[in-house]
Amino acid sequence: MTSSNSRPLAVVTGASSGIGAASARYLARAGFEVVCAARRLDRIEALAKEIDGRAVQCDVTSAEDVAALTEAVGEQLQVLVNNAGGAFGFEPVADADLEAWRQMYEVNVIGVAAVTKSLLPALVAGKGTIIVMGSTAGQVAYEGGGGYVAAKHAATAVVDTLRLELFDQPVRVCEIAPGMVRSEGFALTRFSGDQAKADAVYAGVAEPLTSEDIADIVAWIATRPSHVNIDRITVRPRAQAAQHKVHRVQ
Repeated sequence: MTSSNSRPLAVVTGASSGIGAASARYLARAGFEVVCAARRLDRIEALAKEIDGRAVQCDVTSAEDVAALTEAVGEQLQVLVNNAGGAFGFEPVADADLEAWRQMYEVNVIGVAAVTKSLLPALVAGKGTIIVMGSTAGQVAYEGGGGYVAAKHAATAVVDTLRLELFDQPVRVCEIAPGMVRSEGFALTRFSGDQAKADAVYAGVAEPLTSEDIADIVAWIATRPSHVNIDRITVRPRAQAAQHKVHRVQ
C-alpha cells in the first residue's frame, strides 16, 4: 500500500513557490501523489488541484503543523523533499541581525530535523527517499552570508549524520546543493523586498539555474533504483565556476 490511489506518495515542504512548487509538479509527472506542504494555503491548494495532489498547511517550525502533516501522510511515504528554507539578510557578522540568524537556523535546520524525525517511521515503512535541499552555501563561506552559510553547513551535517544512522534501514538520504538559482522570491526575501538588490544578484548572468532545473534533479533522484543513493549533487549554472567567480555580461 502506498497512497490513497495506489500512486507512490511524496511530500514536498515549501511547496508554495520556487523550487518547491516545481518539484511537486515534476514528481507528479513522474507518477507520485504529492502532498504539497507550505504556510500559504491558497497557493498550495491551487497547486494540489493542478497536479491532482493534496495540500496541507504546514510551517516546519511549528510542532503542531508537523504533527498534522504526519497524520495526513499516514503509514507509508516514498519520498520526502525537505525544501522549506530561506536566507534573511546579507550583513557581515559584525552587524549580524541575530534574530534573523535564529530564524534561518529554525527553518533550514530544525525544520528539516523535525519533519524528518516525524515522518521517518512512514519513510522506513515505505522504503523511502529523503531529499534535503541544501546549497553551495553549505560548502563554501562568502562575505555577508554568515547566518545562511552557518545554517546550510548545519543542514549538510544533518544529512551526513542521518545517512550514517540509517545505514541499515531501507531509506536513502540525499542532498541537492544548488548554486545560483533564479527562483521565485528567494533573493527578494533575503533583501526584505528590495527589488533592486534582488535583481543585482543575477545582473548580467545570461542563464542562471531555474527552479525547474532543480526540480528535474529531484525527480531524477526519486526515481533511481532503490539500491542507488545519490549522496550529494552540487549543481551550478555554467556561468558560475565557483561561489565568487561568475561570468556576467556587461
